[in-house]
Amino acid sequence: MINYRKEVISVTYGHILPAKFLSRPNRFIAETELEGGVETVHVKNTGRCRELLIPGRTVWLEESGNPARKTKYDLVAVDKDGLPVNMDAQAPNKVFAEWAEAGHFTDGLTLLRPETKWGSSRFDFYFEAGERKGFVEVKGVTLEADGRAYFPDAPTERGVKHLRELIEAKQRGYEAAVCFVIQMAGMKSFSPNDATHPEFGRVLREARAAGVEVLAVECDVTPDSLTMTKAVPLAL
Repeated sequence: MINYRKEVISVTYGHILPAKFLSRPNRFIAETELEGGVETVHVKNTGRCRELLIPGRTVWLEESGNPARKTKYDLVAVDKDGLPVNMDAQAPNKVFAEWAEAGHFTDGLTLLRPETKWGSSRFDFYFEAGERKGFVEVKGVTLEADGRAYFPDAPTERGVKHLRELIEAKQRGYEAAVCFVIQMAGMKSFSPNDATHPEFGRVLREARAAGVEVLAVECDVTPDSLTMTKAVPLAL
């Protein structure tokens, strides 16, 4: 289904500053050291991210530009021992939409509609390509070990539900796909994180067997950008 072309598709950020991560009092905020002082910032990812947010690591902050906000900055990326990792949970859907609309997802795309309800389900995207119709779920991946990417980093019943809904859509005649947007580069493979959530891995394999397309695409990451680049081998 993937059709690569030469256009560069990116999510970019504005005013970016490096800071040192200190602590994470709750899933929404972090304490950082910025320009010699302590700055409370918004974390754009409510996941655990325990292997990323370690005291002393360099993180990158984007200035919000909204004077009404309680926090002046958003934490968008982290340096994991030399591996830049984008942590913005909103970025995967944004970059996938641009990537798909530029022709990289499937030939003949005529419609890509986000947040589409179907029955009791709500999918990240609904697409049409001529007479073909289908649904896509997008998952951002930030977990890495030994150069391999894994999802999820914590049990996700919501993720299992999404896969089951894709299977149902496929059974009813729609095309269906799940795209894992890997928010880092240089990965040897992508796998479900069976150790953390074996049910997710089992249902992902069921979905693939049922005809749901499973895609894993890694990204080049800089402090101020996320760019979808190339497919990563699946190790299911």
